[in-house]
Amino acid sequence: MDLLFSNDTRGAYPPSLYADQVARAPDRPALRGEVRADVAVVGAGYTGLSAALHLARAGRRVVVIEAHRAGFGASGRNGGQVGSGQRLEVDELERMAGPAAARRLWDMAEEAKALTLSLARASGVAFHPGIAHAARTTAEVAHAHGMADRLARDYGYDRIEKLDREGLRALVKSDAYVGGDIDHGSGHLDPLALALGIAGQAEAAGAVIHELSHVTRIDHGPHAGATSRVHTDAGSVLCDHVILAANGYLGRLDRHVAARVMPINNFVVATEPLGDRARDVLARDIAVHDTRFVVNYWRMSPDGRLIFGGGENVGYRFPRDIAGKVRRAMLQVYPQLRDVAITHAWGGTLAITMNRMPVFARPAPNCLSASGYSGHGVALANLAGKLMAQAVQGQSDGFDVMAALPQRPFPGGAALRLPLLVAGMSWYGLRDRLGI
Repeated sequence: MDLLFSNDTRGAYPPSLYADQVARAPDRPALRGEVRADVAVVGAGYTGLSAALHLARAGRRVVVIEAHRAGFGASGRNGGQVGSGQRLEVDELERMAGPAAARRLWDMAEEAKALTLSLARASGVAFHPGIAHAARTTAEVAHAHGMADRLARDYGYDRIEKLDREGLRALVKSDAYVGGDIDHGSGHLDPLALALGIAGQAEAAGAVIHELSHVTRIDHGPHAGATSRVHTDAGSVLCDHVILAANGYLGRLDRHVAARVMPINNFVVATEPLGDRARDVLARDIAVHDTRFVVNYWRMSPDGRLIFGGGENVGYRFPRDIAGKVRRAMLQVYPQLRDVAITHAWGGTLAITMNRMPVFARPAPNCLSASGYSGHGVALANLAGKLMAQAVQGQSDGFDVMAALPQRPFPGGAALRLPLLVAGMSWYGLRDRLGI
């Protein structure tokens, strides 16, 4: 079974609030017959679209191949939070790669955030500053405050405001948390509008996007400088370079990368407009995420709806009752919304890695891949696309920094990695429920 077609109608965006409210995207033709390009990009999410944009601006002939629609996958379904830093905190990065590399990774993440805000401005997508981090225990609060001090002292990042119980409660109208912080240098936006905006910018620069074009296999050139052929269900692209930007939908296109990148499903709902009751949810137009292993995350839409994400599963199929699954998590945070209707519920497939850092790889001499953002991809995926575009042009320093990070395959091989991950997630889900 192919995840690309397990839960969605081909060529249709999911029933999200974003898809319901964004201006209709133009239909782009499917790839038919053979075309020639300098670079073929597989996947029209943030990674692929950013790569296409930067390559097209550099004068390369770029063809983007997408099985569904531009922004169809995680890029158009996520919580819209543009966070600071990498997925791992700097102390973990220092233990993994050393202090100098950790500082470089932090700086790259800040570059990713700046790039994403620039792409949003050019797309006419509003950015709303501020993400609160809500902690459930005093130990988690102490850790968050210590990390804020560490970032200010050692990394020069002083945008995080520490919050005690009352300070957090003044912003986040929930009794579920005992403190935390707010990062004034991060924020939130409409993720699908951003993806479609980048697609439009890439096309304006000369890139060609083919939708409804499922990549079935890739014949890589045997050595650097050789041509490759990317096959779809109705055509092919003969090219000098291939960029894999399929993330959780990579599937069989490269088994080495896929062994290190595990697709998981996450779920989001949107409520009816709350009107004056929105003040009982958030005091300001910020986003929030909490400290659960299966994280809850939320923000308000411009028309006053609560957009709330929570709950995960592993496997091919979404649950039948997404709204019910996420409502349970939402009501643990906001029991005062028990009578509020949910108008939209959708799922999406993202990808995680063993160490929660993305996998940057060279699957073949003229092929680059970046995937596995582990829930922290809105900014980093855009940077990944830019870094791969630079590497195609012979400037691979940034790509190589990411590719040097250790990446182990998931244990168990093809047969056992899924059951082992399910068991691990069940254990952490139990810890969440027990408040450990």
